[in-house]
Amino acid sequence: MLGNYRAADSLWIGKPFDARNNSLNLIRLIFAVAVLVHHAWPLSGTENSPAFAGDTLGGWAVAGFFVISGYLITHSRFTHSLGDYLVHRIARIVPAFIVSLIVVAAFFAPIGYAKANGTLDGFFGAGTTPFNYVFTNLGLRMNAYDVAGTPAGVPYAGAWNGSLWSIYFEFCCYIIVAFIGLFALVRKSPWPITVLFLLSVAANVLMPRIAPYAQSNYDFVMLVHLLPFFLGGALVYVWKHRIGIHWLPAVLSLAAAAVLTGLFPTWGGGASGAFIAYGLLWISLWLPSPRLIKKNDISYGIYIYAFPIQQLLALYGLHELGLPAYIIIAGVLTFLPAICSWIWLERPIMRTVRKAGKASAPSVSLSAPPTEPVPPAQPVSAAGRFAEPAAVRAES
Repeated sequence: MLGNYRAADSLWIGKPFDARNNSLNLIRLIFAVAVLVHHAWPLSGTENSPAFAGDTLGGWAVAGFFVISGYLITHSRFTHSLGDYLVHRIARIVPAFIVSLIVVAAFFAPIGYAKANGTLDGFFGAGTTPFNYVFTNLGLRMNAYDVAGTPAGVPYAGAWNGSLWSIYFEFCCYIIVAFIGLFALVRKSPWPITVLFLLSVAANVLMPRIAPYAQSNYDFVMLVHLLPFFLGGALVYVWKHRIGIHWLPAVLSLAAAAVLTGLFPTWGGGASGAFIAYGLLWISLWLPSPRLIKKNDISYGIYIYAFPIQQLLALYGLHELGLPAYIIIAGVLTFLPAICSWIWLERPIMRTVRKAGKASAPSVSLSAPPTEPVPPAQPVSAAGRFAEPAAVRAES
């Protein structure tokens, strides 16, 4: 059964969100670049990276990804059957993720190993083998970050792609939305998601008391930390038939988010999830975006390839040129694999999945448009996506 959310014909304020004329792709691209910029500090061994309210530039970029994803993915779930939804979500995230693992194991790691040892002898049997690096990380949860003990001789050794950790938690959020979407009440009323959002915020507030019962399990703590951002986006989606986009509540929302995170660094960001989501949707309606970016979403590619490219540059000492040069060179080089990933992998797969879905299902009229320093064992980080243009197509 598909969702029951109706068109925005009884708004209390503002106008409906224009799903076909917005800059969400551009905003996600900015977030992906922000993660690259943040990682320049730890990957070059530089201290005092930019931070606000206890989190880094990269951490807030991850939060931005999650709130936008919460809005778009909830739309995807409420306008598709469970099977189609899961197929779309897997197709959007998993293939490019696996290819990035293979690229690291087959390209970046051999270069790093040869640079450190002067030969490839022992590469296939040392430390985390290339095969095991790919195999052990296939489930999206990053269990290994090194390949054959590389990268070595860099300021942030032992991790080829510290950005990938967040994709596992985003997919966990997809599964949560998939489950709650099974219940008719959740589809018909905005209140269940509202309650879930409030409960997720309460869990963050009470985390110091809750964590010991989970033995401070990293996965549990991090999921509870990120879930309010995702559900904040979902909350805005389920209320969109009543609350349209208007500049005044948007400005007040962003101001409230800044105040909350400033006063309560531990949980204020998550509690501001809906405020941040609403503010970003408003920004996306007036922020100019090139048509090319509206139709092509390379943010995921930027996110999954920036870290290994930055590590490779550090391996050859380019981080010593200074942060500005290091960031610019890494940014320019990262665009190439990101564009290739979008053109030859992500977009073709999503098109194939959509065509298959249309061929096997009756047509449906939609009411809505078709992070952060981490411990060495969990390297640094950030990653989500709507039907026409790319912001819609990629997430439907």
